[in-house]
Amino acid sequence: MIRSFSRLSVLVALACSVGCGPPKDVPPGIPPGAGSQVAHEDDDFEDDFEDDGESDVAASPAAVQPAWMVQAAATITAHAKGKTRAWDRLATMTDRFGHRLSGSKSLERAIDWAVQRLVQDGFADAHREKVMVPHWVRGNESLRVTAPVSRELTLLGLGMSVGTRGALSGEVAVVDHVDDIAKRGKELAGKIVLINQKMPKYDHEHRDAAYGPTVQARTRGASEAAKVGAKAVLVRSVSAVSYNTPHTGSLSYEDGVAKIPAAAVTHEGAEFLARWVARGEAVRVTLKMGAKMLPDAVSGNVIAELKGREKPQEVVVIGGHIDSWDVGDGASDDGAGCIMAMEALLMLKELGMVPRRTIRVVLFTNEENGLRGAKAYFEAHGAEVHAGAIEADSGAGRATGVGIKTDDAARLAEVTAWAPLFKGLGADDIAAGWGGADISPLTKAGVLSMSVRPDASHYFDLHHSPADTVDKIDPAHLQSNAAVMALMAYLIAEAE
Repeated sequence: MIRSFSRLSVLVALACSVGCGPPKDVPPGIPPGAGSQVAHEDDDFEDDFEDDGESDVAASPAAVQPAWMVQAAATITAHAKGKTRAWDRLATMTDRFGHRLSGSKSLERAIDWAVQRLVQDGFADAHREKVMVPHWVRGNESLRVTAPVSRELTLLGLGMSVGTRGALSGEVAVVDHVDDIAKRGKELAGKIVLINQKMPKYDHEHRDAAYGPTVQARTRGASEAAKVGAKAVLVRSVSAVSYNTPHTGSLSYEDGVAKIPAAAVTHEGAEFLARWVARGEAVRVTLKMGAKMLPDAVSGNVIAELKGREKPQEVVVIGGHIDSWDVGDGASDDGAGCIMAMEALLMLKELGMVPRRTIRVVLFTNEENGLRGAKAYFEAHGAEVHAGAIEADSGAGRATGVGIKTDDAARLAEVTAWAPLFKGLGADDIAAGWGGADISPLTKAGVLSMSVRPDASHYFDLHHSPADTVDKIDPAHLQSNAAVMALMAYLIAEAE
């Protein structure tokens, strides 16, 4: 059970664990003098907690937290400010290896680089754990309007789609929502169905991109259209913003239903087709997709640890997924999450902040089209004691907080009370939320699960598209999110 405890109990624990313990204002696990020295590098930390001259720490739930927690927050926050190391490493990875689709050589080279980088950072046990992953390849693809006018449209085949086996031609029928396919029924037989389902603009008040409801067109569209006899599906890209940029992503074929080709078109292309159909014209297109599945390929999860000083057998996982789609460089999705985890572990190591429990970096492979890395990790490590798991897979916008997934109301209340500790990082929105796809097997097993939550208002503008490149990421934002992950992991790993 993670719980708060008094300053006296902190000092007793320190005396027991490190002999002549450090000063009372030094976080556990930091060599004497090191913690306070680092914290004093940023004299503005206390100011980050002030409002009208009065400290928010003194007036907030953080005031009842142990002194070591407050000092840990100060130390990590100060250490992160002004640094660009995380961004520099992300730029190196994405510039050098580009996209990292499962089964690709670029993914395997990126995995090797990450292991080598962690070893060079002093994590001698860094290694890869073998995972077999699906190997889907896109092949050549094109979409041409042949009537009533001739026009080439931009598209991206959806991940795991079958190919067209040459050219596939047909008349276009338009529906505004995936659920309208069943309503139209056999009227769509023999047609190429365009699902022109629009994604709403980002809801800032509720911090909601409406991704879940909108992505149903991509994930279910092909099977729904096949049920009524359609020959192929075109899906309006799942994004609220488009500059003629298509967005791919995985579909899911329903068991027992014919597999038909499916591709994403840009908003502009979808509207072009919809306008012609609305005029009563018979719109015909020719679709070519060379997509195919190859035998499973060898890949791996990246693993490295900061061993706990008292309970090394208990683990807090931090990580993201190292694979990406085969367009853009996968900088936001999810190179950023991987670098955050690597940077978080390195920050704690160089600060000498070795907690009671082990903090383990896991860079999961194959999140995008199979979750094989998540499943393999759980098969190999699920029986171990996990005190918590933190995933970063929402880009690298301005740090805002952490989402918490747990069925334990007492634990939720306990962790949300830490919120003021994150104010210096601008990330004090600590509340119930989603954990993450790669840690979902752990979540289902009852492990306290969390997600780093950057500002996601522009995340889906880039998501699964050629625009997902490192130049869209602010170095300060990336570094702050890494610090959020480091602080939360330390608090969980250190608390009794």
